[in-house]
Amino acid sequence: MRKPALYSPSRRGSGAQADAPAALTPASAAAVPLATPPGRLRRWRQGAARTAGSPRTLWAGMALLAALLAASVWQQTGPRALTQKDIDAAVLRTLTTQSIPSAAARAAEKIRPAVVRVMSYGKDKKGEEQEQGVGTGVVIVDKGIILTNLHVVQGAQTIKLVFSDGSESGATVTGVQAENDLAVLQAHTIPDDLIAATMRSTGDLMPGDHVVAVGFPFGIGPSVSHGVISGFGRAFKSPEGEQEIGNLIQFDAAANPGNSGGPLVTMEGEVVGVVTGILNPTSHRTFVGIGFAVPIESAASAAGLPPF
Repeated sequence: MRKPALYSPSRRGSGAQADAPAALTPASAAAVPLATPPGRLRRWRQGAARTAGSPRTLWAGMALLAALLAASVWQQTGPRALTQKDIDAAVLRTLTTQSIPSAAARAAEKIRPAVVRVMSYGKDKKGEEQEQGVGTGVVIVDKGIILTNLHVVQGAQTIKLVFSDGSESGATVTGVQAENDLAVLQAHTIPDDLIAATMRSTGDLMPGDHVVAVGFPFGIGPSVSHGVISGFGRAFKSPEGEQEIGNLIQFDAAANPGNSGGPLVTMEGEVVGVVTGILNPTSHRTFVGIGFAVPIESAASAAGLPPF
């Protein structure tokens, strides 16, 4: 049997037809939401209320708020400024965990580039060249001007130098101050990076001040010894000669044959004297605790440098 077509009633109608509900098509029925059963809605509201009121949720919310507040304050104030207590703690930590070179080691390292090995040569009876002495020198002008002891190079026919970088050069004696056992040398070949020593006056030095002697004792070196100034204005006469040298610095840093002509330096690495001799109560020529150096004021004047 054929079903009759259904039509929506006209709104312009009146009477019973106007008040009748409109017939729903399948499409319009799908667009209307289904009503939530009253019992299920009531259970969902009760669960949400229990979750919002649980202690765990409250504490989590408070922690989040505290974190946001701390971040905001840090951005406004910036990192905490260092205090003197922080600095002192960092310095103490460095001192207890790091190995710091001694003052003597730092002084020796500063003077090292200016220390030179000096070798003098003569001729034997057969006319062959032979070494007649080994001593030390110190560069006082970076143009290759070097101070050493006169007795190291006296009578030499040839003088050879070995610089701190290992390079070698011949040298010529350009000046002598015999009364102070000093000689001035000029190197023939100068290293590109030659560094001269820093010299300073002895006027404010006192007995007990620490000093370092650097040289080639018995040809070994450069060797470093550390001691103190024992006194000023000393006089010394070497066993080999009749000449007496006065106004010397006495020191107790170990020195031996080969140290002659080497620098005597302060803990700042500044030259205050040129080592010239050691006291030899016996014929063994070994150090007994008393060495002598020409003050740098006299030594510098041998090279024509102005006094301090």
